[in-house]
Amino acid sequence: MGTVTAPWKQLLLNSLHSNSHLRHSTYFQLATISPNGMPANRTVVFRGFQDETNKILINTDCRTQKIDDLNHWPFAEICWYFTDSWEQFRINGAVDVVDGSNSDPFKLQQREKAWFDSSPKSRLQYLGPNPRTPSLGDQLTQVPSSLDPSSGPVEAFCLLVLDPDQVDYLNLKSNERITFTRKIVNEEISWISEKVNP
Repeated sequence: MGTVTAPWKQLLLNSLHSNSHLRHSTYFQLATISPNGMPANRTVVFRGFQDETNKILINTDCRTQKIDDLNHWPFAEICWYFTDSWEQFRINGAVDVVDGSNSDPFKLQQREKAWFDSSPKSRLQYLGPNPRTPSLGDQLTQVPSSLDPSSGPVEAFCLLVLDPDQVDYLNLKSNERITFTRKIVNEEISWISEKVNP
């Protein structure tokens, strides 16, 4: 299937660049649907795009609720607001959950790359106690203080790859709103953009 750079991607890269002096500019909200049908939302960190594609990378712990949600319903929506430029991106699409049991060598390679691209401090988080279990107070001391920097991903490390289908871009400074919709015809991908009322 042919890959084409989406027109919204450059808008997003521009927003990241113009807001790069703000540490929180790489944080966004990821909303999923839990198995009981209720929405669930949390803040995650943007880890870049997958190679030359439009796919968005997110690192997470396999033991978190979002994995249960995505295994039940493999779609999610990002809401990303840039405070300096007053821009919002809502990006939705299918999410591929890539853990250590994945049988695709390319996906495992991407997971390993994401692991080594993470800081040593970030990697240590995946060695902590199980998320969502009762805290015993002194559990924080059970997290190792160091990890062999050459060792590969631990079992709890998971890579999420969100493949956007629709993007809603809103610029509150210019009062401009554009929707982008992915179309696939004869295995060729194209993006339809439309200016709409804010």
